[in-house]
Amino acid sequence: MKNLTLIIPCYNEEGNLHKLYDELNGFSRNSYEIVADDGGVSVNSCINMNEYGLEFLFVNDGSKDRTIDILNEIRQRDSRVSVVSLSRNFGKENAMLAGMDYARGDAAIIMDADLQDPIDVIPEMIYWWEKGYDDVYGKRLSRGEESRIRKVLSMSFYRMLNRMSDIDILPNVGDFRLLDRRAIRALTQMRETQRYMKGLYCWIGFNKKEVTFDRGSRENGRSNYKMSKLVNLAIEGITSYTTAPLRISTVAGIIVSLLAFAYLIFMFVKTLVFGEVVTGFPTLICVILFLGGMQLLALGIIGEYVGRIFNETKGRPPYIVDSYNGLDDGEDVG
Repeated sequence: MKNLTLIIPCYNEEGNLHKLYDELNGFSRNSYEIVADDGGVSVNSCINMNEYGLEFLFVNDGSKDRTIDILNEIRQRDSRVSVVSLSRNFGKENAMLAGMDYARGDAAIIMDADLQDPIDVIPEMIYWWEKGYDDVYGKRLSRGEESRIRKVLSMSFYRMLNRMSDIDILPNVGDFRLLDRRAIRALTQMRETQRYMKGLYCWIGFNKKEVTFDRGSRENGRSNYKMSKLVNLAIEGITSYTTAPLRISTVAGIIVSLLAFAYLIFMFVKTLVFGEVVTGFPTLICVILFLGGMQLLALGIIGEYVGRIFNETKGRPPYIVDSYNGLDDGEDVG
């Protein structure tokens, strides 16, 4: 019997956990008819979840509500449930790493606790995994309750990142996916504290397969990803997988220097030939402010990369475990 681990990061999800567990429990006892497109050929198959050993691994990412209490209650009723509780909020990226470290299955399925990732897509992921794919990722046909401006900004970011990066970052693809054990092993070997998982999934390679789905709306609570967090995540993505901003600042500096030098020659020749007094105080101020702004921008870009180096050289673990399955002395593998 093959074993599967469902990794579910949780942060303040007390309103969703009971319903999520009920859906997972029902899912684990059913059989599913799969109609898949295999190279243009329609294939029918059946996935019986009773033929798999399941582990529901919840990662409590420093929740401030009753999330950990509810998870411990569910664990008392179902031995398939495991709970890793982190000592504080380390962020979803590191919480997923903790889940991969503690997952015991032959493959792991990563999904959110807010019920936006449809559970009925998982059997199709399992089907393609059985066919030999290592990374079966869910691609969103619709992005649920996201605002229009957020959707536009997200797609613009992916286009920009793909143009600057050496690897292809898949658009409209999140963390909802199935990963084979060897893909999990590759991801857990990378221990950087500032992680951009959407890039890491693509960076490790392996055989990938797309499964499409419509993303639902949150059942309870509000999204923890505010615009400021999304901006920070975008900066993480850019600085993690490309040095293009550094090159852009270098090229911009060369162009501005050449223009400034050309303007200097022009003014020098003009003064010698026509004998005019050098004027243009407002122009001088504008040039100084422009050059100062360019310098500050370049320093800011350099600072982002230096800051990442600074954080990584500390050698701190990506996360710290407070308890595992209710035990306070849970092993810290972070």
